[in-house]
Amino acid sequence: MDEALTPRVRRVPVRGIELSIREWSGPGRPFLLVHGLASNARTWDRVARRLSAAGHYTVAVDQRGHGLSDKPAAGYGFEDVTADLEALIEALAMRRPVIAGQSWGGNVVLAFGAASPHLTSGLVLVDGGFIDLSAAPGATWESVAQNLRPPDLTGRSAEHLKQWMRDAHPRWDDEQIEMQFGNLEVLVDGSVRRRLSLDNHMAILQAMWQQKPSRLYGLVKAPVLIAVADSGDEERRRRRLEEIERAMRVLPRAQMRRFEGADHDIHVDQPDALADWVLGALSEGFFG
Repeated sequence: MDEALTPRVRRVPVRGIELSIREWSGPGRPFLLVHGLASNARTWDRVARRLSAAGHYTVAVDQRGHGLSDKPAAGYGFEDVTADLEALIEALAMRRPVIAGQSWGGNVVLAFGAASPHLTSGLVLVDGGFIDLSAAPGATWESVAQNLRPPDLTGRSAEHLKQWMRDAHPRWDDEQIEMQFGNLEVLVDGSVRRRLSLDNHMAILQAMWQQKPSRLYGLVKAPVLIAVADSGDEERRRRRLEEIERAMRVLPRAQMRRFEGADHDIHVDQPDALADWVLGALSEGFFG
């Protein structure tokens, strides 16, 4: 692989902890890439390489509690995780980056854009940013906590789980499997454990339950791209599109694209299509 497209992995001190980043060089518009819940920065590798190959300085971050970053016992609400991003942008001297976030990461990026509109030139919400856990009919915190509680993987074989991923995603190659497998730590006996602890996972879900994305749309000043995975059951797709339509009526400038047949992890499943769409918008002046 071209050395210029191989990331530098390092830890950056921010707000009393260290965040691990994957960093690609480039003189062009900076991009900051934010993963979803229980995920990791490696999931952005193929998108990041595409952005870097086009000349853009690109950083993918392991958010607190995730990946190779520090894992404090507190600080998983939106105020803290967005403050982490602001401190990281300052530490890296990134000048108004385009910030992309997937799933929960999209909700983080939306909250960041609402709270610090002067620090970004654009947002990219990748099947996230519009997730409102309280909006589903009959939803309660108890039902959400039960339904979205992650399964216990203690003692599960790494090779068994990799095969499960291959079976679930037959289009994915070995690199895509490894990108997603970065969510887990492989122990010396070949078993795995989650890098994000259960307590911290549930703290993030609690923050998502309390967040109302519709209250933030009007505070966003930057242009927004919304990437939607056109998959899942019909009712869920309908609610998702209704929320996106609500967002687009309020956001000052927004474009949406459906990625046909894509998994929720569009950035892993269809990275070239996603990166090319973002680069096309950039070349057309969408981000100013």
